[in-house]
Amino acid sequence: MDPSPLPMLKAMLPKLPLIGKITVWHALGLSEHSKHWDLRSELTIKILRSLLTTPHGQPLSKIQNLSVKDPGVKGRIWISKVTMARPEEDDLRQSLFGVIESMKEPGEAPRGFKEPELSSVEAEWTGYRSGATSQSLPLDIPEAQKYTELMREVSKPTTILYFHGGAYYLMDPASHRPTTKKLAKLTGGRCLSVRYRLAPQNPFPAALLDALISYLTLLYPTPGSFHEPVAAHHVVLAGDSAGGNLCLVLIQVLLEFRRQGLKIRWNGEPRDIPLPAGAAMLSSWADVLHSMPSCETNAIYDYLPSRTIQLERMEYPRCHIWPTDPPRRHLYAEDAVLCHPLVSPLAAKSWEGCCPLWIETGQELLSDENKFMATKAASEGVTVVFEEYEAMPHCFAMVLPSLPASRRCFDGWAAFVRDAVKNPENMETRGTRIHAKTLIETPIDLKTLSPLTWEEVITQMRRGVVDMSARNTNAMPKL
Repeated sequence: MDPSPLPMLKAMLPKLPLIGKITVWHALGLSEHSKHWDLRSELTIKILRSLLTTPHGQPLSKIQNLSVKDPGVKGRIWISKVTMARPEEDDLRQSLFGVIESMKEPGEAPRGFKEPELSSVEAEWTGYRSGATSQSLPLDIPEAQKYTELMREVSKPTTILYFHGGAYYLMDPASHRPTTKKLAKLTGGRCLSVRYRLAPQNPFPAALLDALISYLTLLYPTPGSFHEPVAAHHVVLAGDSAGGNLCLVLIQVLLEFRRQGLKIRWNGEPRDIPLPAGAAMLSSWADVLHSMPSCETNAIYDYLPSRTIQLERMEYPRCHIWPTDPPRRHLYAEDAVLCHPLVSPLAAKSWEGCCPLWIETGQELLSDENKFMATKAASEGVTVVFEEYEAMPHCFAMVLPSLPASRRCFDGWAAFVRDAVKNPENMETRGTRIHAKTLIETPIDLKTLSPLTWEEVITQMRRGVVDMSARNTNAMPKL
């Protein structure tokens, strides 16, 4: 984010002994990971892990500000910045609040969350700029003209509605331009990357409301929008980590609208809200409580701190955004709704009628929740394409882009998007495990992928709430 190399050099200087040790052990074959990772990957993962688990003394507000800085646009990419207007009516907002209540368990208290106001939503149209070089700067033309130039290079009707990761409190469409550019190139389509409101200033369901506004704006654009109406069967939701969570909870809201037969009044017209063509998620954060076993057992492969470390050691100095007033235990959501299926989609009772899903995971902290999601959705008749990458950490394809496994991951991601739009009738449920280094692929039976039942998952999540209640309210998991 910072163009100066000085902050990075300062951060890396104390890690020199660690770098030396990793290098020697890897070269001698003494590292437990040398059979799975090359040296560059092992250095990257272990240094990231060290940085994330070392108390840094930086307030949350400063870390958030650094993560959303725009590094500028350069290279083979079109960016057209837009602002999607808030709807004239309050119907969408009130319908969302109604869905939140209807999806609670019997006996749960009403509300328990801060009601966000409707807001305009910023986003970036992203496309691949084939005629540029790696050093090309954006043209000095209006945003609407940039969109026109972007569309000249779009060869397919595919529109990817992209939600960035960052645990709901970090990152921005600007930080994820390499990902959205790559998806646009591989699919021949375009991405609309959404700048949803971040926690802790804007807790659940602010980001979800922004996601809904973005989706409806694609389908039913307001006057002055750059784009024409987009058919739902040409839209694929996509996201990484928390962005994957946002894809899944948006789908749950759309399914609940359908169950209730709701139409939404949108800028003067009652509108049906059909499902998109599909949703494609990289390392989805489906359980904000980190309650699944892999949040401990897979820590050896991940750079993210294990659940135990997060609960015991991860704290931020006080600042104007955290802790909140009144305080809560989780940065993203109030205590009362942490097990709600629109906060943690792992808790969703049903995926019946859902659009096709692409679910990817490494051998990471979030593996178990993604495996359960794949098994449950497939058992309820949803087309699920599941990919598991041996010994790979969270969002590895974005963190280690030069790995052959990362290229395979992006190819699989893009292939699903293309098929969901062009050949949905030919899509079939399947699971694949991709082995490290060799990239040998072996099939996975999704029926037996996760041994957990929904009741067992809910029980573990409720235990997670109890565990969280015992920790300092100034602590916050880093995901």
